[in-house]
Amino acid sequence: MPCSSLSRAFVLTSAAVTLACFNNGISPAAEQDAESIEFFERKIRPVLVERCYECHSSDADLVQGGLRVDDPQAMLRGGDSGSAIAPGQPAASLLLAALRYDGMEMPPDEPLPDDVIRDFERWIASGAAMPDPLPTDAPQTETVDESEVDWERARQFWAFQPPALHHPHEIAGHDDAGSSWAANKLDRFVFARLSQHGLSPNPPASKRIWLRRVSFDLTGLPPTIEDVKAFQADTSPHAKFRVVDRLLASPQHGERWARIWLDVARFAEDQAHIVGNNDSLTYPNAYLYRDWVIHALASDMPYDAFVRDQLAADLLHPDAPERHVALGFLGLGPKYYRRNAPEVMADEWEDRIDTVSRGLLGLTVACARCHDHKYDPVPTADYYALAGVFASTEMFNRPLDESVETNGAQAKKPQDAVHIVREGKPQDLKVMIRGDAKRLGETVPRGFLTVLQPPETDPSTAGGFDNGSGRAALADAIADPSNPLTARVIVNRVWHQLMGAPIVATPSNFGSLGGRPSHPLLLDDLAVRFMNAGWSLKWLQREIVLSAAYGQSSEIDPAKFETDPDNTWRWRMPRRRLTLEAYRDAILSASGRLDATLGGRSIDPQQTSSGRRTVYSEVSRLDLSPMLARFDFPDPNAHSPGRHETTTPLQKLFLLNSPFLIHQASMLADRIQLAGTTDSQRIAFAWRLLYGRAPSDDERELAKRYVADGSQERWNGLAQTLLISNEMFMLD
Repeated sequence: MPCSSLSRAFVLTSAAVTLACFNNGISPAAEQDAESIEFFERKIRPVLVERCYECHSSDADLVQGGLRVDDPQAMLRGGDSGSAIAPGQPAASLLLAALRYDGMEMPPDEPLPDDVIRDFERWIASGAAMPDPLPTDAPQTETVDESEVDWERARQFWAFQPPALHHPHEIAGHDDAGSSWAANKLDRFVFARLSQHGLSPNPPASKRIWLRRVSFDLTGLPPTIEDVKAFQADTSPHAKFRVVDRLLASPQHGERWARIWLDVARFAEDQAHIVGNNDSLTYPNAYLYRDWVIHALASDMPYDAFVRDQLAADLLHPDAPERHVALGFLGLGPKYYRRNAPEVMADEWEDRIDTVSRGLLGLTVACARCHDHKYDPVPTADYYALAGVFASTEMFNRPLDESVETNGAQAKKPQDAVHIVREGKPQDLKVMIRGDAKRLGETVPRGFLTVLQPPETDPSTAGGFDNGSGRAALADAIADPSNPLTARVIVNRVWHQLMGAPIVATPSNFGSLGGRPSHPLLLDDLAVRFMNAGWSLKWLQREIVLSAAYGQSSEIDPAKFETDPDNTWRWRMPRRRLTLEAYRDAILSASGRLDATLGGRSIDPQQTSSGRRTVYSEVSRLDLSPMLARFDFPDPNAHSPGRHETTTPLQKLFLLNSPFLIHQASMLADRIQLAGTTDSQRIAFAWRLLYGRAPSDDERELAKRYVADGSQERWNGLAQTLLISNEMFMLD
């Protein structure tokens, strides 16, 4: 019986088939706004400046058609033909029609490239976010004069100040009563902020809920029936410690946390544009980098070494080629046809800068490609100082072994290669005025961001950037404990994953347009202690999940909710929706079809025969798996600061009609029927297996009545209903 029919006949009180409450707001609006504005600055404004300002800005001799595109309100008002853009409605936007030469033609000399028009369509569809105009919004025509930046003042911004250890007593209104609630130091910071706002923490979650929460958070898998029984029976004060230590030591821990990093690294196995059967730019062995990430995280590789290897393993460990696979962080980036054309390579360098700066530093440096960064102290010269590092680096298909046919030093076929980078010819770049590769300004020596260097330091001569490409110097500059951003950014990402919302609401933008930390002293204290603990990610995860703040219930208290509806001060744990990876893996675990093999080539997650974990899914920039795309998998063409949650009819249809889910439900039904000799025993097993609890009396009776005829169809229907329930998909 299809599940749609079942849902009409059989409604479980705790397993309603609905997605309506799945979107629990994990990704704050601030993050989405900042990301959209960053997209405008990086992809839209440079085109407007280069191709439109001459006729449609305040500097134009005559504003053509009454339309200005240099001011947000003016663009919304439009010109003689009406509003130029309809935010969220590309089809109703005259600007997009004109760019497509549909009725009007802009620019009049020649149409924009298709990929640029797609950027405009994406920008309008996402809401056409634009920053408020600044007095300095006039287009830049010359190279940056760094002397115009007040560097002393710039370094006073919170994110550029070195983090330091703090004490909760530094928070106004600190209450020592929190000491009895606190399980560790971070709790005292949380309690101090709660007290400051007249709030108190929620009671602890039940042992069952806490165990399910921490099991998914650390391994991406639910606890087994045996795990639940053992934890319930363990009355020792060290029971939680033992659970956390076991989960952190599990091989599955690396698989769970690798997927989070792969989002940051925009991991993919091909390109967004492939001509015919030309596979020369694809990455058939990208899985080797994924395997490296899994192993590195499972073995608790220090985060500073983790970063260094991904930027410069070949230079730091020239005699350890097995470590060079880490360079897939750079080597799996987008590549374009007509490689070596200046404008094409400039786009590739922008990708590397964007991934490194947003992913590791939480700064939108790529916004400075065409003009000084509008909001952060990143002059265009700093952008090209970094671009020179990547211009001096080559994408390299290193042969898998000596038997591989080569073309020079590279493997002739990508199927026979490890996809990494290597040293190229060292070169310093000239500033590309307005981002135009044909209009060149002054040469900028390779170097690091000025604002992250000590005062009076010349970033072009600091740290050995003139040694080869400068990648080793870049790796050292980013992973240096004195860098004020690196530890803060990764601590914020880990906190986000475990606590449901980040301390800084914009995980990849710690700049002026980004969010301010809700708990600044806590963030700094954790960052310093994280570095003092050897940059151990497992130490950091352990510290967070063993806190009383993490252990709170997710229940809504009306009075607290009225004071803090967004849970900014952490008076409860938020209910969270499982990622697709965790949900699909939990289904496989329940059906008994989960294949625990570590590492290896990619799989199609929709195949009913595939029991591999979802982290091993093939990721295509050209044709992303519909299952991944349907459930909010990030665009692998660019760095992702976090998953945005949606609720759509296609998701519901998938839950009802997916061959994968129907097959797994059938496997689960078989497992349930073998678990007991009576329907009551089988139903009790199903609830313990999927939810870690016994069914209520009402649930048991409803289920018994539904399967009373004993047919396989009814057992399959029950199994599918349980798999697509809220309780299966959500973490309390």
